[in-house]
This record gives sequence, structure tokens and C-alpha cells, in this order.
Amino acid sequence: MAAKNYLTPPEITDYTIDAGVSKVNRNFMTILFMAILAGIYIALGGIASSTAAHSVDDYGLAKLITGAVFPVGLMLVVINGADLFTGNCLIIMSTCDKKTNIFQFFGNIAIVFFGNFIGAVFMAWLQANSGLFRMSDGGFAYYVFKTAYNKVTLPFDEALILGIICNIFVCAGILMTYAAKDIAGKALAEFFSIFAFAISGSEHIVANMYYVPAAIFAKSNPDLIELSGYASEKLSEITWGNFFIHNAIPVTIGNILGGVLIGTMYYLIYKKFTR
Repeated sequence: MAAKNYLTPPEITDYTIDAGVSKVNRNFMTILFMAILAGIYIALGGIASSTAAHSVDDYGLAKLITGAVFPVGLMLVVINGADLFTGNCLIIMSTCDKKTNIFQFFGNIAIVFFGNFIGAVFMAWLQANSGLFRMSDGGFAYYVFKTAYNKVTLPFDEALILGIICNIFVCAGILMTYAAKDIAGKALAEFFSIFAFAISGSEHIVANMYYVPAAIFAKSNPDLIELSGYASEKLSEITWGNFFIHNAIPVTIGNILGGVLIGTMYYLIYKKFTR
């Protein structure tokens, strides 16, 4: 009888618990550098999907295109190996199983958050200084400014809820990639979950570490501002302060809550209630 090429939900739970233990027991520099890579990879997904969708006027079609392209970021993370803040929230499963503690959980995601930020902001700076935002006679710059403005002006409660929704998508997708034992299976499992997340309009903090800084860096170029024709009063709202207060804080909290929700439910179902 041929061996099955996937893990069952109880086996996924055990695998995720063991993966959480491995993640927290690495040294600081390994975690940091793998997190920087993940920030770079997610930003690459943002760069590619923004380029593909920026000139599409129909909102639904633009989201569809974004959803079709953005998953390359998580594919790079999962298949190449890197540490993503949202995915590492699943370490809560090993914490629930008492194989890691709460300090290890928060310590790991704090390092990963910092590394993701470095990687994503670095890529945002590169793109903002590459000349690519002049594409479509400044239409790309307009798209970047509009995307960032919408993110930094979200009400706190909405950003929080959108962060929760996002990491339910992402962590459910991560668990599906753990289920697959081959590259094709992992890519397909990841693609559809992130495709849905990107279309949904929910908020992913690491993606936002690219989207908003890209606009902040771009607006330092007067030629790009003039070329885009974007309203100056809206540009004044795109600041580091507004990013951190109105987006990064609530979205980060929401992402943690969404990941903890999924992880805890799987632990309870397959490790607590079935014992």
C-alpha cells in the first residue's frame, strides 16, 4: 500500500507543535536573518501584485489580479524557508501543549516582527528609488499613495478586526502547507488561501510594512508627487506616526489574535478534547 502524501488534521497539529519547539530553540541571529528574508519575500509579493494591478480601474478585477500574484510571497517563505510573524503565531500550539512557554512565544514573534520590518522596509526603499513608480505616467505612484492612505486612515477597531480576519486566512493556509508533503502540494495549498486573503481586503502587518513605507519614501520625491497628481492633503496623512498608531498597532494585535485563535482551536480539538 502506497504511503499517503499528506498529513491528517491530527498529524498537522503534532507537526505544528514540534515545529514551534524547533522555532523557539534556534539562536537569535538565525531567527533574525530568517525573519529578514521573510520580510523581503512578502515585499516581493507586494511589489509584483501592485505592479500588475495598479492600472486596473475596476476594483474587483484589481483585487482579483492582486490575489493571483501576491501568493508568490508566501510561497517563497514556506518553500525556501523563512520566518513570518503571522505564521509564527502558530507557535501558540506548542505553548498550549506546554512544550514552550509564553515568554518563548512572545520572544520569538518579537524578533521575527523586527526582522520582517527590516526586510520589508528595505525592499520598499529599493522600489521607491528605482524609478518604477513613474510607470503609467505616474499612475503607479498614485496607486501606491492611495493604498497607503487607505491603510493609515483606518479606524482602530476596523484595522483590528481586519487583522484578525487576515491571520485566520494565513494560519489556515500555513496549516494546509504543513499537510502537503511535496512542493506542488504546498504551493497549491498556500496559493488558494493567500489568494482569498488578498482579495478579502483584510490587513497583514508584514505586507503593510512594505505598502506604507513605500509611499512614505516615494512622497519624498517631488517629481513623483507632481506626476501622480495625488492630493497633497491626503499625502500629509501618510506618515510613520500614522502608520504605527492607526495601522501597525491594531493590525499587529489583530494578527496575533487571529493566529492564536486558529492555533488554540486546533490544539483543543486534537490534543485536549480527544484525549
